[in-house]
Amino acid sequence: MPQEETGMHPRNPNRFTEADLYVSRDAHPDWPTGAEYMPQVGDEVFCVEGVGEVTRILGKTGDGSRLLELKLVTDPKAKPYYAAASNVLVRPRLAA
Repeated sequence: MPQEETGMHPRNPNRFTEADLYVSRDAHPDWPTGAEYMPQVGDEVFCVEGVGEVTRILGKTGDGSRLLELKLVTDPKAKPYYAAASNVLVRPRLAA
């Protein structure tokens, strides 16, 4: 019996579109990107997977921004998620 085509088969090159790989400024137009404002450990960011918390800041990526290790807020048991700082939106900090 042939496998049903879902578009999410691991060897299917069409399972993602380019838009799926980049965060949209439309989601939070008032939040700066990680390239504009470098997030710190503990900061909340918006990435393609949703809202996450920065757990570690690692080396540099090909575009010169830092690699971030994120913990997804919606699924605390999920494995760490990695994203370039240039591809996240950083929740603005409140003035103290």
